[in-house]
Amino acid sequence: MNDGEFRIRTYGFGELAQLYMPNISSKSASARLRAWIERNEALHCELLETGFKKGLRTLTPEQVRLVVRFIGEP
Repeated sequence: MNDGEFRIRTYGFGELAQLYMPNISSKSASARLRAWIERNEALHCELLETGFKKGLRTLTPEQVRLVVRFIGEP
């Protein structure tokens, strides 16, 4: 893997949020990513089908793939 290359794998929710928003705190980044997910109805619905729920601390590779498909790579 090259530096800067994003890889689909299991991520902590805050860890993935920080990749999208590295210049803000982990807590703020997590809140923003959660808001992006909740506002994107299609993404939110597809994530719910994978067992995603509020307060989830870990995202499976399948869930990460969905986030990237709808939002783009960090």
